[in-house]
Amino acid sequence: MKLTVARIGRAHGLKGEVTVEIRTDIPEDRLVPGEAYETEPAQAGPLTIAGVRTQAGRWYLRFDEIRTREDAEAARGVELVIDGEESDEDEAWFVHELVGLAAVRPDGDAIGEVVDLLSMPAQDVLVVKEPNGHRAMIPFVEEFVPEVDLEGGRVVLTPPYGLLAGETPEATGETH
Repeated sequence: MKLTVARIGRAHGLKGEVTVEIRTDIPEDRLVPGEAYETEPAQAGPLTIAGVRTQAGRWYLRFDEIRTREDAEAARGVELVIDGEESDEDEAWFVHELVGLAAVRPDGDAIGEVVDLLSMPAQDVLVVKEPNGHRAMIPFVEEFVPEVDLEGGRVVLTPPYGLLAGETPEATGETH
């Protein structure tokens, strides 16, 4: 199985540098100069990291095979992948492990289904599709996601008031 480490974003500058969306908890270990990655789609790679820098929480990479802004723009959306069956990171889950899990409250009441995991600058965010079609974005922190039960096929959520559609303060027991 191919697991995504990062996804190439926008071109930055004229010499082929790109932004990347990080999909690993240990980017400083995985994204190092000289490291070569297979790509998805496969015809885009392999790509070898020539340079790495971070600025304001954003990661920028240069690749030996991408030298111009045009090449960088053409690479947008390409994923850097590794072979693997499970994460070697503690307390970490891959997107494919979370998508499809039932999202429930601690008492077992259904909230919806996990449809994506977004890597944001501050923390990852679970995207949960509610039965009414609303997509709630829940910060993937222990306070709001106290339990991930892969074997049970569910995540337990305790989102703050206002993140789910149709919530009222009375329904959540909160007062304002």
